[in-house]
Amino acid sequence: MKNYFSIIRICGLIFLIGLMTSCGKVKKNNVKEEVSIKEVSAKDILGNSNYSAMSYGGYRYADHTIEPTMDELKEDMKILSAMGIKLIRTYKLLKPQAANLVKVISDMKKEDPNFEMYVMLGAWVDCKNSFHSGDGEPDHNQENEENAAEINRAVALASKYPDIIKIIAVGNEAMVKWAASYYVQPGVILKWVNHLQGLKKEGKLSKDLWITSSDNFASWGGGGEEYHVEDLNELIKAVDFLSVHTYPMHDTHYQPEFWLNQEGFEGKTDLEKIEISMLKAKKYAMMQYESVKKYMESLGLDKPIHIGETGWASFSSGHYGNTGSKACDEYKEALYYKHMRDWTNEAGMSCFYFEGFDEPWKGGDNSGNSEKHFGLLTVDGKAKYALWDEVDKGTFNGLTRNGNTITKTYNGDKEALMKDVEVPPTSEEWHANQK
Repeated sequence: MKNYFSIIRICGLIFLIGLMTSCGKVKKNNVKEEVSIKEVSAKDILGNSNYSAMSYGGYRYADHTIEPTMDELKEDMKILSAMGIKLIRTYKLLKPQAANLVKVISDMKKEDPNFEMYVMLGAWVDCKNSFHSGDGEPDHNQENEENAAEINRAVALASKYPDIIKIIAVGNEAMVKWAASYYVQPGVILKWVNHLQGLKKEGKLSKDLWITSSDNFASWGGGGEEYHVEDLNELIKAVDFLSVHTYPMHDTHYQPEFWLNQEGFEGKTDLEKIEISMLKAKKYAMMQYESVKKYMESLGLDKPIHIGETGWASFSSGHYGNTGSKACDEYKEALYYKHMRDWTNEAGMSCFYFEGFDEPWKGGDNSGNSEKHFGLLTVDGKAKYALWDEVDKGTFNGLTRNGNTITKTYNGDKEALMKDVEVPPTSEEWHANQK
């Protein structure tokens, strides 16, 4: 019996040691899992096709004063994440949406440490007496007194959430001269970019935080000589990368030569003509990118260039509709989206596609204004043609927007969709419609 109890004690001891060892392995595995969720920087994310980018605005009503709720922001992040989006761009901090969004992302990461979503945080910058402020005519040589407060908001948020905010963009189309109600001279943007770069050197912002400005290709030197000023040259030196906007859709009206060109249409079906036209739109965007790259290289500089904004509206009752350039419908939007993703992924660039969801507050009271129809999903969560395949694959299973499951526009009837798709007009037809 004595030997029997000794054997029992030994077996118990072995079991206890095994249990302790097992617990230790679990702990080590847990630590390993936490370490495997690596901290990434802007350098790791930008140009990485595993981190697809999207421009984001979550406003769901024509009344722009109605802010998205925290639950609505979370709903949208789940939808974008399901699409493979891991980097989003915001525009301003005066309203609470951007700050609330970062808080939501932070909470989602705590709930699920494997959840990834990073932010290119926009700080709005404009001129004195802009349409956003004050009385009198816009003074493009002086800046809005509120700009400093906006930059401070960006600094505070980036300091609080360095694991989420990887980029700060100073201004949105803030230098392009057609933004007549608010644009500033490049020296204003340069001032704030240098300020932020200085905070990085002082250790007040993460050294891995990248600073840029997000602007039209012309503003980055790809346009006329009026943009080729010394402050722009210094700005290109100061930023960590160039965030360039290109909008072939808008130029089907403002610079329509490429769009109205019938070359290659001979003997083609209507569908083939449309596809040829959308390839021309892609090449047009690539040409604008190349114009920026050429100017940058003329300065002896070599900075990364990424597409900070581009998109194609799915509907227009104005310049881009059936009495104008006939550019806007869901089929052309889908082709453009695919072309932009294909090009930028192959080139190792990020593309902050504009945009995830329609925003009814944009473009005034006219429901047919194209600015309201740039989303890949409608306000009520219908996936436009560009995302029909994702619906078929079950990408959005279990997800909702505004209480609705994610379904296809046109009830998934492609034949009905194609009835709204028109071939681009000839030059003669287009000019006749402009009279």
